[in-house]
Amino acid sequence: MKSWICKAFGEEPVLIDCDDPIAASGQVVIDIAACGVNFADTLILQGKYQKRPTGPFAPGFEISGTIRAIGGDVAGFAVGDRVMALPDWGGYGEKIAVDAALVTRLPDVVDFNAAAAFQIAYGTSWFGLKYRANVQPGEVVLVHGAAGGVGLTAVECAKFLGATVIATAGGTEKCAIAQSHGADFVIDYKTQSIRDRVKEICAGIGRTGADVVYDPVGGDVFDQSLRCVAPGARILLIGFASGSVPQIPANILLVKNVAALGFYFGAYLEQNPEIARAGMTELLDLLSSGAISPMISATYELADAMEALSAIRDRTATGKLVIRCGA
Repeated sequence: MKSWICKAFGEEPVLIDCDDPIAASGQVVIDIAACGVNFADTLILQGKYQKRPTGPFAPGFEISGTIRAIGGDVAGFAVGDRVMALPDWGGYGEKIAVDAALVTRLPDVVDFNAAAAFQIAYGTSWFGLKYRANVQPGEVVLVHGAAGGVGLTAVECAKFLGATVIATAGGTEKCAIAQSHGADFVIDYKTQSIRDRVKEICAGIGRTGADVVYDPVGGDVFDQSLRCVAPGARILLIGFASGSVPQIPANILLVKNVAALGFYFGAYLEQNPEIARAGMTELLDLLSSGAISPMISATYELADAMEALSAIRDRTATGKLVIRCGA
């Protein structure tokens, strides 16, 4: 099999021939059809992600494909099953061995590209907004990075939960994308002050500020958010795509009774298995019915995976990118 292998943190992966994986006890081997591309792929290659491989590895956190082999102590799956999975890494390749607990059977109506594109982005937004931030109908949700693969799903999920959505993005084209996915208001952070515009928008609809902030950016975006939230607001910390981890002034949290909530999707699933099963069932139902559909802006062949990674790293991509790894 071929796989994009990174031999040391900070080095670019190389597409090389590797031994086929073997299904150990509790594992299945999957012929990978598609792999979603995420900003976290760039972090793990630098050794900056929450989990770090100890040897050569391939990036890639979300895959879809067909089960090729099944190890011992695995029940509920058969060779040939169409599945999706959330491995710790290894998706940029043709095959992978994955713990069966991380694998979910796919409905026939869900194609491999959609399955690979939706797990992390929609999972992060749905679990973060519904189960971690407890978004309620009628609340105002401020979504940053709203034209990206994760941000777009946050706009959609917040609307499903009955919220009014204010979306921020860079440039008129990206703002239009966010609006087309359901955002009630958009802010172009390149030309407008997030803090001032959120206050203006909320005043116009009779609210004191944003009730929930969905922040995968950090840095100055977080600082501005903190100053335009309503009393009792929840700020959901998804990531730090800006490269700057905010230092939270606790006095503002105290005075306005604001909660800053960290949310790491992978760990949340491990820590809350019952919620994980319920939430993934909800998402698969929405995907199967067509109520949600990942915006896949481009697909790449396995040989061109580094082009997809560059588009994510340079932030030129909108929506979701998918690598086609096999048939």
